[in-house]
Amino acid sequence: MAVETVASATDSPEAAETVDLGPATALSCRECSARFPLGPNFVCLECFGPLEVAYNLPSGDPEGLRKQIEAGPNNIWRYAPLLPVPADVATKPNLEPGFTKLIKADRLAAELGVTGGLWVKDDSGNPTHSFKDRVVAIAVEAARAFGFTTLSCSSTGNLAGAVGAAAVRAGLKSCVFIPHDLEPAKIITAAVYGGELVGIEGNYDDVNRFCSELIGDPAGEGWGFTNINLRPYYGEGSKTLAYEICEQLGWRLPDNLIIPIGSGSQLTKIDKGLQELIKLGLVEDKPYKIYGAQAKGCDPVSAAYKAGHDAIRPVKPDTIAKSIAIGNPADGPYVIDIARRTGGAVEDVTDPEIVDAIKLLARTEGVFAETAGGTTFAVLRKLLEAGVIDPAEETVAINTGDGLKTLDGLSDSTGLSATIRPTLDSFREAGLV
Repeated sequence: MAVETVASATDSPEAAETVDLGPATALSCRECSARFPLGPNFVCLECFGPLEVAYNLPSGDPEGLRKQIEAGPNNIWRYAPLLPVPADVATKPNLEPGFTKLIKADRLAAELGVTGGLWVKDDSGNPTHSFKDRVVAIAVEAARAFGFTTLSCSSTGNLAGAVGAAAVRAGLKSCVFIPHDLEPAKIITAAVYGGELVGIEGNYDDVNRFCSELIGDPAGEGWGFTNINLRPYYGEGSKTLAYEICEQLGWRLPDNLIIPIGSGSQLTKIDKGLQELIKLGLVEDKPYKIYGAQAKGCDPVSAAYKAGHDAIRPVKPDTIAKSIAIGNPADGPYVIDIARRTGGAVEDVTDPEIVDAIKLLARTEGVFAETAGGTTFAVLRKLLEAGVIDPAEETVAINTGDGLKTLDGLSDSTGLSATIRPTLDSFREAGLV
């Protein structure tokens, strides 16, 4: 017996029989359910809705599947039977991302008044120090399957570095595009891998539009854009966050998840992963709530949610949280649907609140989050204070990247406690103890 996801997963003449992407059988439109062969496509030809991967997933033996997963490698490839990748993916040169720490955050919980258990899923431990290594790893396998020779992307920073590193390991060329005014640390950590790094005058939405045009131009022939023409596969990498969280909790669902919103894809795919685990019988079905987090300077999804709207009104980003500063998020409407369906919410916080949350997480749990992670924990605090999240429930909050990438946001408020002469008297005079 097979679990059907997205659409009917029975064999179809539409499926691309020559492409080996494991349990993936086709692409299916999220809006009209039209089906297409596996290929480098991301828009439905019938209604222009987004495409995502449909599967034949293994089912009927949850305990056997659990044992198979637990016996796998300590990275995302332990979940290969649930992903659009070939069965031998773990043997190929790759960055081996995933299976990052799930930290029991007791000191932070005490500070915030959480009694039901608080966990930090810390994805800064990935090879290039952000969750983007997960999604790129899946996109690389699709690029290999479709014969692409150059890996590319439009990026707010973290994805650029992940693509550069993954391309090197896979033996592919890379050329990535970023806003010209990105944080210096992210420029360096993307350029160091030796691929082409191109700054575009404008914000992320301008970069993304340019890359979409390049796909249809002869100059882009042979290029796989991880988050555009490979987007259906790329997005599936975020499901592994859901898989890991539940496995690390002892194969169970938490009550609440707090997730930052850039394009919104991470949040929607985490929900998809949770639903798959339920259907496969790997976790007991129970209610869970998903909360989305945005910065006030780029809050189109939060604004639409609070106004009771379904459509997203694009905005011009103006926030220190640049990695999630996407003014026209592709998955925004689906984020709103998930927040409403699960009983969660979408909230936004100011830049000062983001900085305060970064410091709070660092001084309580020793985790230095980038500004996107700061957004998540600032929203967590705000929702707890407003009584939206029940402190007696178990909550998992996601830190998507390393604070060393976004030092600019803290440079004006963090530094030396004191400057003293090299004498004990000077130390005592400083009043530090």
